[in-house]
Amino acid sequence: METTLRGVGVSHGVAIGEVRHMGTAVLEPPAKQIPAEEAEREQGRARQAVEAVAADLIARGNLAGGEAQHVLEAQAMMAQDPELMADVERRIAVGSTAERGVYDAFAAYRALLANAGEYLAGRVADLDDVRNRIVARLLGVPMPGVPDSDEPYVLIARDLAPADTALLDPALVLGFVTEEGGPTSHSAILARALGVPAVVALPGAGELAEGTVIAVDGSTGEIFVEPSAEKRAEMESAAAARKAALSASSGPGATSDGHKVPLLANVGGPGDVPAAVEAGAEGVGLFRTEFLFLDDSKQAPSEEKQVAAYRAVLEAFPEGRVVVRVLDAGADKPLEFLTPADEPNPALGVRGLRSLLDHPDVLRTQLTALSKAVQGLPVHLEVMAPMVADRADAKAFADACRQAGLQAKFGAMVEIPSAALRARSILREVEFLSLGTNDLAQYTFAADRQVGAVSRLQDPWQPALLDLVALSAEAARAEGKSCGVCGEAASDPLLACVLTGLGVTSLSMGAASIPYVRATLAKYTLAQCERAASAARAADSAEEARVAAQVVLSGE
Repeated sequence: METTLRGVGVSHGVAIGEVRHMGTAVLEPPAKQIPAEEAEREQGRARQAVEAVAADLIARGNLAGGEAQHVLEAQAMMAQDPELMADVERRIAVGSTAERGVYDAFAAYRALLANAGEYLAGRVADLDDVRNRIVARLLGVPMPGVPDSDEPYVLIARDLAPADTALLDPALVLGFVTEEGGPTSHSAILARALGVPAVVALPGAGELAEGTVIAVDGSTGEIFVEPSAEKRAEMESAAAARKAALSASSGPGATSDGHKVPLLANVGGPGDVPAAVEAGAEGVGLFRTEFLFLDDSKQAPSEEKQVAAYRAVLEAFPEGRVVVRVLDAGADKPLEFLTPADEPNPALGVRGLRSLLDHPDVLRTQLTALSKAVQGLPVHLEVMAPMVADRADAKAFADACRQAGLQAKFGAMVEIPSAALRARSILREVEFLSLGTNDLAQYTFAADRQVGAVSRLQDPWQPALLDLVALSAEAARAEGKSCGVCGEAASDPLLACVLTGLGVTSLSMGAASIPYVRATLAKYTLAQCERAASAARAADSAEEARVAAQVVLSGE
């Protein structure tokens, strides 16, 4: 009998197939004592296992490339953390086996992260995965992970570690469903990059029996258990129609009546550029520069290294627009040379622009490198600061750009509610705004973007979030300046129409989402988008807003 479940759709598409479950977690190793003379040997075993796991994560990242590579490199750094390794060796020195020392040391570190306001919940999941890989290697057992199957299937898991998600084979894994996670979790972001339909934050997903046939709608978040022949045919027909519309859609982003909405790509480094170009991106709306700094958390990359990396991206979009976000460190992206180590709540502490203003030499080097990288290129470079709170922040950043001799537009990201509320004041200092809806939702609703339990508050359809977007867009229009969206909200085709109706002037997203958004925007006029936006803002919940917009656009 067909039943319907609902989670959070995070990656477009339809998947119909049998359920396969992720392997179970590594068992806790026994707490047995070893003789003192074996301690040195056990410490060596632990070091070898750590290095092997770190090397494996880096190799997986090199194979995957793009966003996945940056996530996995960060995990490898986590495995090699010197303080963590020192704790492992201390525990072994007083009698623990290598596997037990690793298990207990990681547990202690995990508790520290979990107690830091739970902002680092996403890093806790990554830490657990690193621990499991090291312990499995020490125990000599296979690492739990993606099931071995010759037939395509839908993967079910409590959550997916980046190392597993990054190398999913779309030919075998038709889609996946997780109990944890949210729209901006690592699994969601990587699923969109892979083009694999995915639903997260589905309570009880693990109770679906192995071999059960389910249909997954990655757009709506609906799961149909044992779907009828009629339901399967309906979903397959809708998927085919969507594919045909994507194939027919090309060129710049625009509504059906010709209102231009440039569709840009979010990139995390040169490795993401080919997919963006292939998808027809009109430029880059968010060039994350953290990948350069995560290579070595103890010191900033040289100016020469930065120039080469920036130029590789800038050269790919001649005559296009490339918006670079300067280093956004802190919170879940700590850097030893930049980030305070003793903050009680890193999410509300010294992160983003605050870190850079405390370390002006790091900011100056980055801005100088960007200035040199753009020389002689016809690209339209724009540079923006993360975590701008007020006009003083915006002025400090603009002043730093001028002092570095940067010939580019200077902008501010709107990720803090105060920036949306005072957007017009901020625009007196900078030339454009870019809305980071992931963090803006997190700070508006006090809801950690990595915690599945509060995922409904991370839904970008929340009317309060739409109100803040509208305030920012209205301020930009009044000042004659631009206001784009570079958060995950832009990757939702229906929401892209609403954002356009709110007055947003460009949309930036993962490359895989660009064809979906382009095809959907082309179906509606600007007036229809504006009516849908008004209907969504008049709603009282995210679900009501989504339905209201859909009703307007469908003409019902």
